[in-house]
Amino acid sequence: MTIKPYDLLIIGGGINGCAIAREASLLGLTVLLVERDDLAAHTSSASTKLIHGGLRYLEYYEFKLVAEALRERERLVKAAPHIIHPMRFVLPQTNAVRPWWMVRLGLYLYDFLGGKMTLARSRGLRKSDTAYLAPLKGAASGFVYSDAFVDDARLTVLNAIDAAANGADVRVGTAVESARREDGLWQAALSDGSTVSARAMVNAAGPWVHQMLGKLGVNAASGVRLVKGSHIVVPKLFEGTHSYILQQPDRRIVFAIPYQGDFTEIGTTDIPVDAPEDAKIDDAEIAYLCDAVNLHFTQQISPADVTSTWSGVRPLYDDGASEAKAVTRDYVLELDTNGPPLLSIFGGKITTARHLAEEAMEKLATPMGFTAHPVSRARVFPGGAIADFGSFLASVRATWPFLGDARSERMAHAYGSMLAEMLRDVKSADDLGSDLGGGLTQVEARWLHDREWARTPDDVLKRRSKLGLHLSDAAQARFADHWNALFSAAAQQDAL
Repeated sequence: MTIKPYDLLIIGGGINGCAIAREASLLGLTVLLVERDDLAAHTSSASTKLIHGGLRYLEYYEFKLVAEALRERERLVKAAPHIIHPMRFVLPQTNAVRPWWMVRLGLYLYDFLGGKMTLARSRGLRKSDTAYLAPLKGAASGFVYSDAFVDDARLTVLNAIDAAANGADVRVGTAVESARREDGLWQAALSDGSTVSARAMVNAAGPWVHQMLGKLGVNAASGVRLVKGSHIVVPKLFEGTHSYILQQPDRRIVFAIPYQGDFTEIGTTDIPVDAPEDAKIDDAEIAYLCDAVNLHFTQQISPADVTSTWSGVRPLYDDGASEAKAVTRDYVLELDTNGPPLLSIFGGKITTARHLAEEAMEKLATPMGFTAHPVSRARVFPGGAIADFGSFLASVRATWPFLGDARSERMAHAYGSMLAEMLRDVKSADDLGSDLGGGLTQVEARWLHDREWARTPDDVLKRRSKLGLHLSDAAQARFADHWNALFSAAAQQDAL
């Protein structure tokens, strides 16, 4: 029996790989995406959780990137209102390293590049902004502007869900062991013991992009700079749904963002590293982020207040910048047509992943012989068919009152309109099954396993739900026992 080759084999289940899988499947290509770990297991779940134009990129004259990102911000807010929401950012001028006129001019430009947008435009801080000013040291001087917050890991998963709904084959826990060009196709040996063929391949391995090229025996013209960004989480520092962007003496900026209700997320750093495996926060980074808060906030923190951390290694395109903070956040797509096409992804960011995927299809169209055209610009993500989140949440609570306020809000945000499918047969609390921990029941666990490729407790607690932040070590251990017992048979079947 002859097995028809895939049109596209994508290596890497981060945001870029999943966005490309979505775009390609919507264009009618047959797609296989393989990820050796979990979807968004590394850099794509370790971002600052923002959909933003990149205000600070204006300092480095990245006007094209900022304009593109702001256009994507507008699309994404509409396409996934359950996991993406507008957020106001307070930029205090106390202890500022940039003059008032420069920041004001930058914000005017930021608004201008955003074009016609639904998010509120920038303005100066006012004495009446008591909620914004309350946590801050110093006088009422500064600005307020808009960007958006995103659940980064869930956005990655939603891209994969949409790709799978359009025919893509998504395999987690599966790596490309080797691949070669043969008879006009890529022949790839996978870690699950299978061999697959594809007309073209995409190397979206993120920080491992160069390592993968070495495995494929391909030389790249483009280089990559590995830069570690770390974040800390502390108990909530201020009330409200707004965030702060804090100017630092070294001209970097640090965000302080409300996180998961009870916490404040603080980040990020920019530290050059040698290997993707260096994605671990160090004491100096923790001290730096604590100092950033202490410079601006009346409430002081120390490393002892840190409840959790995350670090990711960003694979930035090497543009020759002398400092990590100045390296471009734009991306480069490098196409090798010395045989069946190979497209390698250098750089990129969560905000522009959809646009990157569109450009990837344009690059591959000619050598693969298909017509590329925009297919996702106005497309909502799975769960995103919501006109107004407040009204949607009210309907969820009316339909399933036994979920309770906290759980209904968490699940409405996580699954959006997909919740109706998950809870289709649920008429009472008993129908949810037992609670595995943190309010996550058997019904939700089966959805995460069967529909979202969750295979381990960490896949659920750290990435798809963030419930690990709210559970003690003992509670997390109990969750792991319940999860492993529930899916032991499934795990054995997967291993066959």
